[in-house]
Amino acid sequence: MRSTRATGAIERLNARAETKQYSMVRTSSELFFLVQRTAGNPVEKLSEPLPLDEFVAFVNAYGPQKPKRISKLDVAFEKQLVKKNKE
Repeated sequence: MRSTRATGAIERLNARAETKQYSMVRTSSELFFLVQRTAGNPVEKLSEPLPLDEFVAFVNAYGPQKPKRISKLDVAFEKQLVKKNKE
């Protein structure tokens, strides 16, 4: 199904937010929008209807982000670049 990418983006957002409060709505014209469920307000619309690719990009950028993993080698390489630029 075409909305699998959108569903995956919602699942990743809920995992980052550590809740199950985000969901999506798909319109009959194949547009998607993000909604948030809260206790006081059952559904709050967080985006305008978007095509699939734009919706996935919006959801991936929305909410808390995972910190980028940096290895020891990356840190050492960055130090070498800084030293080289100072010379």
